[in-house]
Amino acid sequence: MSETEHQIRLATFEWLKRAVDQHGDILSRELLAKGFEFRGERIPLVAPQGIFKPRQCDVPLTITTTADGPYDDGLTSNGLLSYRYRGIDPEHRDNRGLRKAMLEGVPLVYFLGIVKGKYLPVWPVYIVGDEPARLTFTVAADDHIGIDNSINQTAQDPAPRREYITRAVRQRLHQRGFQERVMRAYREHCTICRLKHRELLDAAHIIPDSEPDGDPIVTNGLALCKIHHAAYDKGVLGITPDFEVAIRKDVLIEIDGPMLKHGLVEMHGVKLFLPHSKCDWPDKERLERRFNSFLG
Repeated sequence: MSETEHQIRLATFEWLKRAVDQHGDILSRELLAKGFEFRGERIPLVAPQGIFKPRQCDVPLTITTTADGPYDDGLTSNGLLSYRYRGIDPEHRDNRGLRKAMLEGVPLVYFLGIVKGKYLPVWPVYIVGDEPARLTFTVAADDHIGIDNSINQTAQDPAPRREYITRAVRQRLHQRGFQERVMRAYREHCTICRLKHRELLDAAHIIPDSEPDGDPIVTNGLALCKIHHAAYDKGVLGITPDFEVAIRKDVLIEIDGPMLKHGLVEMHGVKLFLPHSKCDWPDKERLERRFNSFLG
């Protein structure tokens, strides 16, 4: 890898850090396609193909998985990430490019599709395995220590560190994917009070993710403002299987300021604001289990 290409990668990582600081850890495709300027030239970060190499580089710079794409990208049984070949020809130039990145230890960026047009950026990542029979590469996430070591060629075995970091990425992917899907289903409104300020909303689990049925799926989720999320988690507020809000009896008779009155007591008996699509409505069996716990 040339010094210019190395500098482009470092500039990409710095640009991503600034973008995440400014926009949050989910970035739009429009922003990524625009990219940034490097020495007077534009460096886009995505293109229609999933494996992307800017013309200024000899090795791919980014790989992208779309949430509704044609490939079975995702997670491997050994805790790492997987990435499907482009097409079915192992010798396609893009597949050869990733193979070269693997052999030379070149860091890349992995844009993991969360919902259509939105991505969780993970960097640096490394291609650490190639399975032609499955048309799949294995990808491991690393930290910035990994970037320096891959250049200096003085690193100790990075596998344990990368496995640990990749497990954290997997957990983050599940959490952020769940949040984005729930927010999209509820049109970024609190299901109870209709508040629509995204920065004040959470994606709440009906059955907690620590339990067997606590899947990160929309039907196990509710878009709640932060006060109603806290009230739901602490048993101050319950939701019936018929999508009706119930406030705990002792709270209903309590006299306090306007937040208690308008934020909680007046929500008693309110019907939920539900997603347009019935297939995204809260699962009634899960609601019933959670409501029985609230009653108890």
